[in-house]
Amino acid sequence: MKQWLAMGACALVLSGCATKDYVHAYVQTQLKSLHEGELAQNERVQMTNTRVDGVVTRIGALDTAATTQASRLKATEARLALQGVSLAIHDERLNGHDGVLATVARSSQEALERATAAGRLAAGKIVYEVVLTDDTLRFELDKAGLSATAQQALNDFAARLKADGQGVFVEIQGHTDGQGSTQANASLGLARAQAVQHYLAVKGGLPLHRLSVISYGETAPLVDNKSRKGRAQNRRVVLVVLK
Repeated sequence: MKQWLAMGACALVLSGCATKDYVHAYVQTQLKSLHEGELAQNERVQMTNTRVDGVVTRIGALDTAATTQASRLKATEARLALQGVSLAIHDERLNGHDGVLATVARSSQEALERATAAGRLAAGKIVYEVVLTDDTLRFELDKAGLSATAQQALNDFAARLKADGQGVFVEIQGHTDGQGSTQANASLGLARAQAVQHYLAVKGGLPLHRLSVISYGETAPLVDNKSRKGRAQNRRVVLVVLK
């Protein structure tokens, strides 16, 4: 009997030990599982934070790009505005040039009609014309003498005619500004045209009978005579080459 009691006691003791080991092992397993779960959760949180940071960075880049694009648009608008101003100025200049071209074309057409009436042309057409302004001729006040600059310009003109080898006729038109009397300006325009004719014949070697002169005086201004620049532009000699 005592032997059986001893064996039972041992069994209880062994059973108690086994239960403690099981509980301990179970607890450790659960703790390990929880720890692994926390690690996995932390990794997911870190991955999410990384994605969020990436999105924030992309949003910042988009904001920067949008700001840059807005600046470019403003700069483009400014350039277009300036181009609009430039076009307006250009249109105004073209309108002014239209008046100048109309005046030159009219005097050239009149030269053609005079030469045709005189029977000096073969085909009866305007070949080209050369306008020598005061900047080139540099006539002194109320004078008709040719400056060195004017002589060089006439040398170039004569050389061009000879190189072309055409039997052309040249009308030399003298123009003045609006200062002084109409009669005085008519005489001054003629004197300057004659000075050019003489130089082209004597120094340029062009046939005198192929050169004619006329004075328009102050009657055909290119621009208004109110400004010094305008008056200088109106003081000119026009060489109309006809054939």
